[in-house]
Amino acid sequence: MKSNIIRIDNMGKGFHKAIAETRKVCVYNELDHRSALRLQLCAEEQLSLARSVTREMDASFWIETEGPEYTLHMSTNTDIDKEKRSMLLKTASSGKNEAANSFIGKLRDLFETAIDAEPNYNSDLPSDVLEDLANRTIQCSDAEWNGYEQSTLKRLADTIKISIIGNVVEVTVIKTFA
Repeated sequence: MKSNIIRIDNMGKGFHKAIAETRKVCVYNELDHRSALRLQLCAEEQLSLARSVTREMDASFWIETEGPEYTLHMSTNTDIDKEKRSMLLKTASSGKNEAANSFIGKLRDLFETAIDAEPNYNSDLPSDVLEDLANRTIQCSDAEWNGYEQSTLKRLADTIKISIIGNVVEVTVIKTFA
């Protein structure tokens, strides 16, 4: 079974529809209350992770089920830089880009990784503030991103796959209920 595809934008429109669609899947498949809550939490954390890492969202979300296995799909377009790529791949169960599974895929991934831009941290600061901070390095680090969504999702899901091809990021979460 495949659920409806829900569009989610940068303003969060569609987020509640995605959670409602997850609830519909739970009801349709007659999941018990605890399993339904776990699947909903997986969906919430998957979408929150994508938004907190990419800081933008133009995504599609849907769920596919086959027997006891539930696969939550989220695909979004985003500008990838080295920091975003690293944060996303740290979430994956394998720690690797799933799109780099063939020789050509590995070459493409190496090339894309090499040309990824460095994150631009100073773009939001007014020029007068930047002048006051001359000769000082300002950087955001992974420590500032608390990784709550990442750790929660890793505990809940059986498998997390991250696929990055160009500016398209696909996050696939697999959860199997006995």
